[in-house]
Amino acid sequence: MRRRSPARRLVTGLVLLAALVFFLFPVLWMVLTSFKSNPEFFAYPPVFIPKSFALTNYLNAMRLPPDGRGGLQGVRDSLIVSTGSMVISLLAGAPAAYSFARFRTGGENLSFWVLSTRMFPPVASALPLFLVFKSLHLLDTHWALIVANTIFNLPFVIWLLKGFFEDLPAELEEAAVIDGTTIFGAFRRVALPLVAPGLVATALFCFIFTWNEFMFALLLTRSDVRTLTIIVPSLVGGHEILWGQVAAVGVVAIIPNILLALLLQRFLVRGLTLGAVKG
Repeated sequence: MRRRSPARRLVTGLVLLAALVFFLFPVLWMVLTSFKSNPEFFAYPPVFIPKSFALTNYLNAMRLPPDGRGGLQGVRDSLIVSTGSMVISLLAGAPAAYSFARFRTGGENLSFWVLSTRMFPPVASALPLFLVFKSLHLLDTHWALIVANTIFNLPFVIWLLKGFFEDLPAELEEAAVIDGTTIFGAFRRVALPLVAPGLVATALFCFIFTWNEFMFALLLTRSDVRTLTIIVPSLVGGHEILWGQVAAVGVVAIIPNILLALLLQRFLVRGLTLGAVKG
């Protein structure tokens, strides 16, 4: 195999560095903005690096206002909704995906119908879900957001895990059944451990999808439940925009996604490449 010349490697590295700076610059700007004081937002020429890295904007954004719903409450609500939707989607989606992969339950038509619900625009179901949750007295509760997000996460979980289960040799589960275990036992003791990287990758995607969701959080909640995606618009008023607090909440909102990706990157890469090579 021919080795690349040093000049070519240098050009490739510079191109990749330029792309990295281009895509990460907005994030860096947001982080630096979260430490700026009010005069620095309107200074000319613009101030890129703040004079002092004070935590004033973070403290103001996270403290509880008189109604008791501040940034800390937003973090709590976002964690509850994202974790709840992720867990329910995996608990219901993993057995369904295994059934589709091993037993062709319902044929191709049913599996396509399940996947097609993911392609359904969420805004089209907003009004029906609102009316259903209103009749059940679930508006402005964690359960409303958990169920609404699970409806759209579940088809994604089934579709993704179905491919992972199809890549497993069926002989492994057949051998377990011959040894005396049940079909569910083979699924729980043999299939699930083998697709653990896929489960982790799927769980991470579900968490991120729900954490970043805005429309249902805006429509189905009022004051008792407020996720971080709802708190950010509340900082934009008709006469004043709290740029520092907006940036601070934005930084707090991206921290869980970054930490999860860093902690689970080994499983994430294995999960995404589990079915890339067959044979």
